[in-house]
Amino acid sequence: MRIAQKFFFVLLVLLACTAMLAQEGPSSNAGETVAKPKNANPDATSDSNNLPPIPSKLSNKNKADLPPNAPAFKVDTSVVNVDVAVMDNKGHFIPGIPRGNFRVLEDNVPQQIASFSIGQAPMTVCLLIEFSARYQRYWSGMWYNTLSASYGFLQTLKPDDYVAVIAYDLKSTILSDFSSDKRKAYEAMQMLRIPGFSESNMFDALADTADRMSGIQGRKAIILIASGVDTFSKLTYDQARKALQESGVPIYAIGIREMVSPYFGGMPNEGMTSMVAENELKTFAKETGGMAVFPHFIGEFPTVYNAIEQSLRNQYSLAYSPTNQAKDGSFRKIKVELVNPATNEPLRVTDEKGKPVKYSIVAKAGYKAPREVE
Repeated sequence: MRIAQKFFFVLLVLLACTAMLAQEGPSSNAGETVAKPKNANPDATSDSNNLPPIPSKLSNKNKADLPPNAPAFKVDTSVVNVDVAVMDNKGHFIPGIPRGNFRVLEDNVPQQIASFSIGQAPMTVCLLIEFSARYQRYWSGMWYNTLSASYGFLQTLKPDDYVAVIAYDLKSTILSDFSSDKRKAYEAMQMLRIPGFSESNMFDALADTADRMSGIQGRKAIILIASGVDTFSKLTYDQARKALQESGVPIYAIGIREMVSPYFGGMPNEGMTSMVAENELKTFAKETGGMAVFPHFIGEFPTVYNAIEQSLRNQYSLAYSPTNQAKDGSFRKIKVELVNPATNEPLRVTDEKGKPVKYSIVAKAGYKAPREVE
């Protein structure tokens, strides 16, 4: 009898320890968190982030041709995954925010977060570059420097990352398909020497690339280096916008128009064209969970690429089962907030000296619900 009692007591202790380890480490105050603007621990990835990298759909290979370690495409449409980056006003990722401070709303209805993790994970990136005679032929020296800065971004990629390079003018051209071999990307960018057509079909290029990447799991993004001007696309702006919303691929737009504006100051309606182009890039980035930046000088590119890399590499991964289970094919809006659960007010973030830190939340704006197959 005593032996049974001892065994039961030991079992209770083990269960209690397991429950303690499963809980998140709370901050000293759930209504405030301390910002430490540095990279998250690369070893702090969850099991869901340790999937092998995904090959590209751009190669147009059949499923039977894919490598044996390639994960399957998503089949569970009842769970919505949301990658969230919390950035300070200097573009640094803010780690260490507990699960309880995140709130997800779908069409303004609070959702129950089913899983939560933070860490670093391999990513799949496409460099989509506008290369048309409309701009590049007039500022070849600056364009060379722009490509040099882009090489710097390639150097930040890790062995498990996949990258492709696509250029567009009148149409899109795959210069290098997705590969973990960064030399292929370098060689592809060296091909961008003499532009051909003067058209810039940005809408078509974006929509086509996003559609091809839509089935890839894990962290993925399109880094768009462009003026933001579209001259000849088959798709309209609204059609491209809808296609990007449905694809679920974040757009990180680097608008180069500010750098080339001195060359085109005398062009008709240049000011209005520039404003429209900038607004469209901002919209694409915001609604897909990316970001849009508009450097004025080549020297800003390292900072820009660092912010993009931090946002992509370090993320909070949330998942929830939506309360609205209707399979109606509608677009559902997503909003992610940081709150103090005790007061339901916005979370106050401070630096290590106790000073308040302004922060922004980067997450996709929504998703398209599946449609019931009749």
